[in-house]
Amino acid sequence: MDNLKIFSGNANRPLAEKICEYLGIPLGDAVVGRFSDGEISVEFRENVRGMEVFVVQPTSIPANDHLMELLIMMDALRRASAASITAVVPYYAYARQDRKTAPRVPISAKLVANLLTTAGANRLLTMDLHTGQIQGFFNIPVDHLYSAPVTLDYIRRNFTGDLVMVSPDAGGVERARAFAKRLNASLAIIDKRREATAIKAMTLVGNVWGKEAIILDDMITTGATVSLAAELLIRHGARAVHACVTHPVLSPNAVSTLQSSMVQTVAVTDTIPLPPAAAQLDKIRVLSVAPLLGEAIRRIHRRDSVSSLFV
Repeated sequence: MDNLKIFSGNANRPLAEKICEYLGIPLGDAVVGRFSDGEISVEFRENVRGMEVFVVQPTSIPANDHLMELLIMMDALRRASAASITAVVPYYAYARQDRKTAPRVPISAKLVANLLTTAGANRLLTMDLHTGQIQGFFNIPVDHLYSAPVTLDYIRRNFTGDLVMVSPDAGGVERARAFAKRLNASLAIIDKRREATAIKAMTLVGNVWGKEAIILDDMITTGATVSLAAELLIRHGARAVHACVTHPVLSPNAVSTLQSSMVQTVAVTDTIPLPPAAAQLDKIRVLSVAPLLGEAIRRIHRRDSVSSLFV
């Protein structure tokens, strides 16, 4: 692995360090700072000519700053003659803007794909995209990982008895069904209807009476969906409610919403760092996806199968 190098921006350096620890290689020496006017400054302090380079940078809050860091880092690597550049973006920002939902609105997820490719990315490694069709926005290879192996292991170790996997909306049914099949659990679906950006109504489809309910989702932003879903499940007789979510986006009011909710625990991954307030929340459980990402990087580098990680 002498010609493999991993660098990190400022979005989630601890995750990059864990990935390097798993692979047994040092994290590359790069300085990502700011000029006095706020412009991003990037300097790589080691040779990358002819190297296979991976840049670990989720586009989490502040999304625009972290996205620009990633773009500028890849541009610098391309101009420094790196043989190939893989953007490791565990959390892909703007993924919810994947189609036109009204006249005269952008498809920002496609725009971000264009920016990444133009900046120099030869490959994208990402995790739990909000919608899988975003892979088709790229004309470069996309390795789409799932946090399911990590989450399934957590559920098996911590929950026993009569479980029901709950999808909080129609878009997550496939995920919940896959979990239910692997855990030999039942399935429930919540029909969520919105008015503007607020949730207007929720209807439960399925039986949760006397069962331990686990809500599965790809991201948690305001905490409203999980909180309202937990209330609905408890009203329908669920014994307890937990949540397993991949990306802890967690806007400023989310922590207080979760703290006062009926959800007993919320398991998230370290694709993006927790806000300081959320790190103090006793309901939060953090699962690391560094070994999963590290193994994917190893297989990409060795030209082995990545999809076999999920067989």
